[in-house]
Amino acid sequence: MTSPAPRLDLYAHIHKALRLFMSDTLQQLGRLDIDDPLDLAATLGQLDALLDAARHHLDKENTYVHPAIEARRAGASAAVEAEHDEHLDSLAALRAEGAALRAMPSAAAAQRLYRRFAAFVAHNFEHMGVEESRHNQALWAAYTDEELMALHGRILASIGPREMSETLRWMIPALTPAERAEVIGGLPPEVQAPVLASARALLNDTAWAKLCRALGQPSAPGLVAVA
Repeated sequence: MTSPAPRLDLYAHIHKALRLFMSDTLQQLGRLDIDDPLDLAATLGQLDALLDAARHHLDKENTYVHPAIEARRAGASAAVEAEHDEHLDSLAALRAEGAALRAMPSAAAAQRLYRRFAAFVAHNFEHMGVEESRHNQALWAAYTDEELMALHGRILASIGPREMSETLRWMIPALTPAERAEVIGGLPPEVQAPVLASARALLNDTAWAKLCRALGQPSAPGLVAVA
């Protein structure tokens, strides 16, 4: 007996990207050298970019996903909607602490920011898990994959070039080889070339060879293909 085909998961790829982005930023904050101006600027710049990405993701869920759930499963997104309000407060607090550390670096301020951000990441990981389970179940019960694909298309159409570039920067290395090929292979031909150029800088030789093979493209000269 064959297993049913997996349903379209609106959360899978973007959540992997956010988890990698958050984890990497947490590591950067944990080893921050406040006496190195370049390290301080780069780390806090990444924090700002992560907070922007989290806000964009939250806005898209509020604008597109939650209304779709509520339209056919009233009340099913209420708990997560309330958590989104809390996340807005957390984003503002983290941005303020980052700005304060930038203006007046100190070990105490750096540790405080690191611990607050760690708590934020922990809460978001749990939050995303709820969305991937309860919200997906609500969406799958109420919508066909064709309808979900149309919803996904509306979400993608709302993303500007700069936001898309930042998203792919974290999404590409976060995905499995099959998911990576699916995402890049689904892009318009005129977009694939610059995305592939960016992907080459993000992937090791083995991952790059797998991607090229899946897309039917030659890998870099001298690169040994892997099984």
